[in-house]
Amino acid sequence: MLFFLGYLNKHPYFGAVVGRVANRIANGKFSIDGKDYQLPINNGPNSIHGGLKGFDKVLWKPKEIENGVEFSYTSADGEEGYPGELKVQVTYTLVGSELTINYKARTTKTTPINLTNHSYFNLAGQGSEDIYDHEITIDAQDYLPVDGTMIPTGEVLPVQGTCFDLRMPVDLGSQIAKLKENGFDHNFCLSSEKQQYCTRVHHKPSGRVLTVRTTQPGVQFYTANFLDGSLGGKGGAVYPKHSAFCLETQAWPDAINKPQFPSVLLHPGEEYDQTTWFDFSVQ
Repeated sequence: MLFFLGYLNKHPYFGAVVGRVANRIANGKFSIDGKDYQLPINNGPNSIHGGLKGFDKVLWKPKEIENGVEFSYTSADGEEGYPGELKVQVTYTLVGSELTINYKARTTKTTPINLTNHSYFNLAGQGSEDIYDHEITIDAQDYLPVDGTMIPTGEVLPVQGTCFDLRMPVDLGSQIAKLKENGFDHNFCLSSEKQQYCTRVHHKPSGRVLTVRTTQPGVQFYTANFLDGSLGGKGGAVYPKHSAFCLETQAWPDAINKPQFPSVLLHPGEEYDQTTWFDFSVQ
C-alpha cells in the first residue's frame, strides 16, 4: 500500500502515460486555424507533459483484456487549455518477453496530441546508483538541438561527428561525460517506417537487454538528469541523478509550433493510433 501511495505523491512521471501532449510546448502557446491557445506553464517558460494536471494525474477506467489491460479516459474540451473532447484508450499487453503499449484517440475538434510512456529503466536492478555501465544504441541519423529552455531550435542536425551519434553501441558513462549538457534529454529522429527498430540497451554485467520498436517518428532519450536522491522507492532505495533512463517514443517536441516537423494535429473523424514494443531478454 505504501508503494502505491508513492504514485499519488509528487514524482517525475514514474511509469506514467503522458499527454495530452508529451514533452515541451514553447511558452505554452500554439494556434490552430487562426485561434490562439494558452496552456499552463509548468517547466520554466514552457508547458510540458500536458500541463498542471496532465494524463498522469487523472483517473483512468480499467478493463481487463486478453493478455493485458485497457485504460480509457475522456479529456474534456478545454481541459488544460486544449481544444476538443478527446477520448483516449491505452492498452498494455504482455506476450512472452514483449510488452506492447498501444495508444488510440479521437477528438471533436482539431487538437495536438502526443502520447507516450514515461517509465524509468535501470537494467542493473532496483537500487542501482547509476546507468553508466549500460551500453546503448539508437538507430537515428538525426537529432534535434535545443535552446536553453530545452525547446528545439527548429534545426534537424545529423548525429554523425557529434556526441549524439549512438548508432553503434556506446557506454553511457563515457558518453554522458562528453556532453556539454547535464545528460541526454533530446529527441532522436527516427525513419518514416510504420514499425521500426528504435533502440537497444544492454547491461553487460547482468546480460539484460531491452529492445524497443515503435510506430512513432521520434524517441526522447532522457538520462534522469533531474533526479536528486530525494525520492524514496522500494526497499528504501533512493534515486539520484543518472540512476535511470527513459525512452519516450513520441512525436517531436514543440511540433505544434514547428511546421517543418511531422504534424501532431488530430482532426475530427481521424483516429490517433500509435504503438511501442518493449522486448526484454538476457544475452
